Amino acid sequence: MELAFERRGTGAPLILIHGIGHHWQAWLPVLDRLAAARDVIAIDLPGFGVSPGLPDGTPYTAESLADAVESFCALMGVREPHVAGNSLGGYIALELASRGVVRTATAFSPAGFWSRSELVWCQTALRALRSSARSLPYEQAARAAENPLGRAVSAGLLVAHPSRLTPTALMAATQALAGAAGFDETLESFAGLMPPAPPKVPITIAWGEHDRLLPRRQAVRAAKWSGQRVKLLKGCGHLPMSDDPALVARVILESC
Repeated sequence: MELAFERRGTGAPLILIHGIGHHWQAWLPVLDRLAAARDVIAIDLPGFGVSPGLPDGTPYTAESLADAVESFCALMGVREPHVAGNSLGGYIALELASRGVVRTATAFSPAGFWSRSELVWCQTALRALRSSARSLPYEQAARAAENPLGRAVSAGLLVAHPSRLTPTALMAATQALAGAAGFDETLESFAGLMPPAPPKVPITIAWGEHDRLLPRRQAVRAAKWSGQRVKLLKGCGHLPMSDDPALVARVILESC
């Protein structure tokens, strides 16, 4: 299916997949670093960013979104790309690895390795962020984004260093969250999300040591599932691309 995307660089193809409520611009801090060595395609998932929604009757689940990414790659003529994802995008990257349709997969704080209470926390926190993004008047949100304390309140759950977020990036992310047509149904589907089947290709999993949305103890379960150590990203939160772009780019390029 057709998806909105940004494409930069040359080399082996690398697909970047954002998390729930975000858009391809989540990868902007690392995009040019990656494009120096790869043909990078950062996508908006169906129903997020400016991509159209899934076809009528198709439920929003991690699996159906993975189907959409696979179809997009076929449409673009991209065969067996490398893939990297964050949060929901990390789960999708691992799902594609379990299907054997990508060359490698790198997952940052992937969804699906939670306990029941951790799932409830994740859904509650994301609903609160969504409600705030939709209810706060634009002018008030813009003022908060310009203020260091406002950035800390708005983004402190997702990043370890809110001061490294530009007001423009924060406002764009807020608007993407508010307008994401696929958000509610996708979030509800998390209740049935289990780790995917074992991967058929090499994978790398990395976790921010200060992840407050999907706490790092979930990395232990991800390590058991994958049978390998999970890389701990020092000084990073749930969105490590904003906290330490150089580290995130290095993890991806060393993995693919």
